[in-house]
Amino acid sequence: MREIRILMIDDHSLFRESLSRLLETSHQFHVVGQCATISESLTAFSRTEFDVVLLDYDLGEESGFRLLKELRQHRGKAKVLMVTAGLSDEATVRVMEAGASGIFLKHSNPDQLVTAIQRVADGETWLDRAAIQGLLAGRRSRTENLDRARPLTSRQSEVLRGILDGLANKEIAWKLKTSESSVKAVIQELFHKAGVRTRSQLVRIAIERHSSDWLKPEG
Repeated sequence: MREIRILMIDDHSLFRESLSRLLETSHQFHVVGQCATISESLTAFSRTEFDVVLLDYDLGEESGFRLLKELRQHRGKAKVLMVTAGLSDEATVRVMEAGASGIFLKHSNPDQLVTAIQRVADGETWLDRAAIQGLLAGRRSRTENLDRARPLTSRQSEVLRGILDGLANKEIAWKLKTSESSVKAVIQELFHKAGVRTRSQLVRIAIERHSSDWLKPEG
């Protein structure tokens, strides 16, 4: 069984010491260094040989996210397991996209951490159920935001103008020479883009936030 060299980066010394003692009970793990700040970590990157980094996302006034970029540039073969109290959905997406091999929550069973480190060292990914849900939710939210940022299609613009003119769905359909069901479908698309549920909310969002792009005059 090969030895896995571990570098720990966490701003809580008590947590580092406790985790170090736990890992050193196994002959498979060797903790080669402990860091509390980004500056200490950058020094360790250049002077220490390691296989897996246990990295906390929240380093007090600093963020461990910066170190993910540094590791990708200078130590591409090293694996990173985020060991953290918790991450937002967006942060979960960001750290995985930046090159982390997994996310382990500090309140989880210590035996699971041993398994997580082994899998990450072998090139696998470790995500518990909460992290998977956060990753999916974060990506779904990002997709929705991108959809809302896209400009309106010509048909969406035409339907929106009809709503702003106070026309009913049937009147908009007659004006656009289409079916009323098609108009209703486009309105649902507009609701989704604006993040609203009613016509009055849609009108308010269109006027307050999108007057420069959604409400351009017809050419």
